[in-house]
Amino acid sequence: MDIRMPVMDGNEATQQIRQFNKDVIIIAQTTYGFSGDREMAIKAGCNDYISKPINKTLLFELIKKHINE
Repeated sequence: MDIRMPVMDGNEATQQIRQFNKDVIIIAQTTYGFSGDREMAIKAGCNDYISKPINKTLLFELIKKHINE
């Protein structure tokens, strides 16, 4: 889930998704990486957070971590 989107930010989108789907894995990602973004994303309902540029190895580790929970 991209945190910075033009119409609706990723935190708001995540909150709306969580209203009807509590199980889907949502990993927040952003280019900007402001202080507090990770905490806000987790509070909004994201399972985890990663910043751009995306490190594929780290992304795959996060996906495996949440699939195996």
